[in-house]
Amino acid sequence: MMKAVMKIGYRLVPAVPRVLLDDAARWRRQAESRGLSKGARARLEWFIWHEGHGENASLTARHFGISRKTFWIWEKRFDQKSLSTLEEKSRAPHHVRQKEITPEEEGRVVALRRAHMRWGKMKLERLYLNTYGTTISSWKVQYTIEKYALYFHPVRNARTQARRSRSKEKKRITELTKRPVPGYLIALDTIVLFVDGAKRYIFTAIDTCSKVAFARMYTTKSSRNAADFLNRFAYLLDYEIWNTGHDRGSEFHKDFQKAIEKLGLTDWWSRPHTPKDNPFNERFNRTLQDEFLALGHLTADTDRFNREVTEWLIEYAFVRPHQSLGYDTPWEYYSKAAKLLPMYSSSTAACAYIQEIVHSACASSALLVSGFPRS
Repeated sequence: MMKAVMKIGYRLVPAVPRVLLDDAARWRRQAESRGLSKGARARLEWFIWHEGHGENASLTARHFGISRKTFWIWEKRFDQKSLSTLEEKSRAPHHVRQKEITPEEEGRVVALRRAHMRWGKMKLERLYLNTYGTTISSWKVQYTIEKYALYFHPVRNARTQARRSRSKEKKRITELTKRPVPGYLIALDTIVLFVDGAKRYIFTAIDTCSKVAFARMYTTKSSRNAADFLNRFAYLLDYEIWNTGHDRGSEFHKDFQKAIEKLGLTDWWSRPHTPKDNPFNERFNRTLQDEFLALGHLTADTDRFNREVTEWLIEYAFVRPHQSLGYDTPWEYYSKAAKLLPMYSSSTAACAYIQEIVHSACASSALLVSGFPRS
């Protein structure tokens, strides 16, 4: 049999047959050459395994420990001609909060600061009131100073800020090893609402394991109110908590950090612009809005709101079954853990007693900034 030949110049050489790669080998080679992320390569392996095992979606989902819903979502997105479709899309919110300082306020603050470079934000806040006859918050003054770098010694200030940043590094929540223990991680967040022309803030918290949750409305988003809220939730859980997780909001600084230290907790921060680092609280916020606020309970009256949300929180903890807990209520799950784990105190015994504690934690007393006394 004659071998196939091909002409190269004046010489005839045997032709080299082309071997076509199968889909799996071809996809893996393309993924490597295009530098796909680790997550995209993992999803690619789903479809390679799926194609090689009878295209059985249920079997593939069980093999890789994912839900069938997740598999079908990615299967619908997957384009064999463009493996970049396996990359995650941005989860950043479409609408984000904007700075509330006006250009006129900025210009005034810049003028006052340049005239008094050695004055701090509190003095400038008062000078603004005396000069223009209207109030401005100190954080707006600080924001403007930082935006335009209005410092007497800019280089020295940069060194100081860098030193402060190094002195207390924020622990990232992604570095925390999760444990299925009630109270091990408490997630916190803040909902901002406009009600009848007034701005209100609902602080929310949830135990990521037992799903015991708490919510309370305030008129301001100060760190003092955040500390008050944390102490209330700690009292509700009989101080059986170890870690807190939250975003980089201004309310989680200053007085809140003092409360963290006083309670002996370890504080963990979400990554910037990454809501998925706090999924449990984001889901509770959605439940609060769907099952409470949307049913006619939204009011600017903080006392009324906190009374009504107290009754809803009791129903949420003691009556409402939770799918993620095997349709136990949060309190049933928490009570089971209290019996199994020696670290919990005996105060978790009576349901009626705990409901009284919920009412106490939601009371309007302002003594909580310094913390409830341990019982």
